[in-house]
Amino acid sequence: MNKYIAELIGTFALVFCGTGAIITNEVSDGMVSHVGIAITFGLIVIAMIYAIGEISGAHINPAVTIAFAVAGEFPSREIVPYILAQFIGATLASGVLKLLFPEAETMGETLPAGSVLQSFVLEIILTFFLMFVIINVATGSKEVGIMAGLAIGITVLLEAMFAGPITGASMNPARSLAPALLNLNFNHLWIYLLAPPIGAILSIYAWKMIKNKPS
Repeated sequence: MNKYIAELIGTFALVFCGTGAIITNEVSDGMVSHVGIAITFGLIVIAMIYAIGEISGAHINPAVTIAFAVAGEFPSREIVPYILAQFIGATLASGVLKLLFPEAETMGETLPAGSVLQSFVLEIILTFFLMFVIINVATGSKEVGIMAGLAIGITVLLEAMFAGPITGASMNPARSLAPALLNLNFNHLWIYLLAPPIGAILSIYAWKMIKNKPS
């Protein structure tokens, strides 16, 4: 149970700080800035890896959990409890933000700025890179160690920096679903529920090829 609680807290922190930065930027007329939002996402990921990495692996992302299972580095029986904990944590975070900032319009939702196809492909590629880094620096799905935390957090920061204005740079179904639920806005949500797992799973096959692991 401690692993599930850790995932709930970690995903709560990710969504509360990350989408909280987006909301704060909105209500403060851009004081946080796009760069500040990207940095916030990267830093909270680093912090949570160091905080709960040895307990749950600090997946804090259903796409990561699914990909680790496909890689054979995570027991399939724990996929559903992990994902439930992640979705609950994310939804609680969005609920708290809704109470704190009732005037916020988007609640930090991920919405495509361009075409649906553009965002779908970008989210697949972004999550591919993220999971490729994770699987290569993690050991047995445990994202621990100074270099692991920095590598993963910097990847999130980098991708949020350049792709955030186009897709929202979700790479995480829980992060996208929670604000959509609070806003009851499900337009284009399917992009952010499907693309990250696809990208994460594809990265596992790439990892297996370069590591000469059996498929």
